[in-house]
Amino acid sequence: MLYVSTRGASPAVSSARAIVDGLAPDGGLYTMNPNEIPKLDWRALLDLDYASLASKILSALLPDFKEDEAKSLVEAAYRGKFSSAPHITPLKAAGDELFLELFHGPTSAFKDVALCLLPHLMKRAAEKCGNADDILILTATSGDTGKAALEGFRDVDGIRIMVFYPRDGVSAVQKAQMVTQAGKNVKVCAVEGNFDDAQSGVKAVFSAMPKGLSSANSINIGRLVPQVVYYFSAYFDAVRLGRIKVGDRLNFSVPTGNFGDILAGYLACEMGLPVGRLICASNANNVLTDFIRTGVYDRRRPFHKTLSPSMDILISSNLERLLYLMSGDSALVASLMKQLKEEGRYEVPADLLQKIQSRFAAFCCDDAETRANIAAVWRETGYLIDTHTACGRSAARAFGAENGPVVVLSTASPYKFPAAVLSAIGVPCDGDEFEMMDALEACTKVPMPENLRGLRERPVLHRDVVAPADMLAYVKEKKAEPSWA
Repeated sequence: MLYVSTRGASPAVSSARAIVDGLAPDGGLYTMNPNEIPKLDWRALLDLDYASLASKILSALLPDFKEDEAKSLVEAAYRGKFSSAPHITPLKAAGDELFLELFHGPTSAFKDVALCLLPHLMKRAAEKCGNADDILILTATSGDTGKAALEGFRDVDGIRIMVFYPRDGVSAVQKAQMVTQAGKNVKVCAVEGNFDDAQSGVKAVFSAMPKGLSSANSINIGRLVPQVVYYFSAYFDAVRLGRIKVGDRLNFSVPTGNFGDILAGYLACEMGLPVGRLICASNANNVLTDFIRTGVYDRRRPFHKTLSPSMDILISSNLERLLYLMSGDSALVASLMKQLKEEGRYEVPADLLQKIQSRFAAFCCDDAETRANIAAVWRETGYLIDTHTACGRSAARAFGAENGPVVVLSTASPYKFPAAVLSAIGVPCDGDEFEMMDALEACTKVPMPENLRGLRERPVLHRDVVAPADMLAYVKEKKAEPSWA
């Protein structure tokens, strides 16, 4: 199985090359042909542990990695890093609701599941491709990807990583996690603008400097594939909990910004897992809700800074992969992406919209509803969720219990957003976010993740700020430096 560009103007490559390069030369995203997505005998996987399950799925989707090799990489990636071990992504019941906890890794966000593994995949992929030169990872983040990528790639020989984040578009906790990041091969820089500015700037750098760069964003297929695993794991756990029978369909509600996490669910479904509907949960930046309901993608709208900042996105890059996988038409995708760049909008054909709506539902909620969902879950069950998970829970309830059981993907620890969570559960929240973390632990008795303790006292190591137009020059300057230590 070779990987092709969603825009059709670049040659097909191996899975290892797709991981190393990150983005196709024509600006498209590497993906498999829709008729080549491998099918798995998922019933035979029911009793596997997480590492064994992951190795089966990874070796199927990334054929350059044999099953034994994939398992050794998975075990090395996750060993000692997840507080929930041996289960990496436990499914928890809170009353009648199901939450898939994806935040037990080293940075307390779902990105850890993929970004602990990506450095191992990339280093081995580079060896398979005969890459002798150092690789520079460029990543834009809306909050959680940045820290997870920095932690994953820290001090990995032969790879340097540079992360860009919107200066005023992440929480204080997220910012502190990034700007205090140590490592001889890491660089962090704020961008004067929002996440879309940072993401567009990174894509422009890739276009101008096509050699020696790769990405840790979900535009990299090596970042996306590990996320497929926890859909299978969640389904199997739902069977063990007695919430479904083997063969029943299970719905998933996914807090969605860049469309990578929910696309992993689509791939799980295409591989044979009995997924019902994939529920796309958005906040006030509801461009995806409108698209799934109407077929019109229009980023020309106000940008809202919300309580769920990792979803404050108007250009969802991974949607491009879905358009190709559902249409099989790279010329159409290239045309739509050209329209988006030049006009700020596009509309998909009616038959493609019908296919999308057959697999996806979409709902959005504002900050008031976000708070209300946090409060309701805490009041009714004593279970604490963060703001992004609250959007997922809101969407699940809007979807309706009559449509079958729903797993809500819980994408971050509530301690990443303590001000909003405290406010939602009715606790006065004076002081800064670090004091609020202490207050949240004191009033709820829910343990704070150890990786967040003492964050305030860590020294700031990264203070650079650039305008979006200056990102290319910044990357060239820093890439030319012999050492970042």
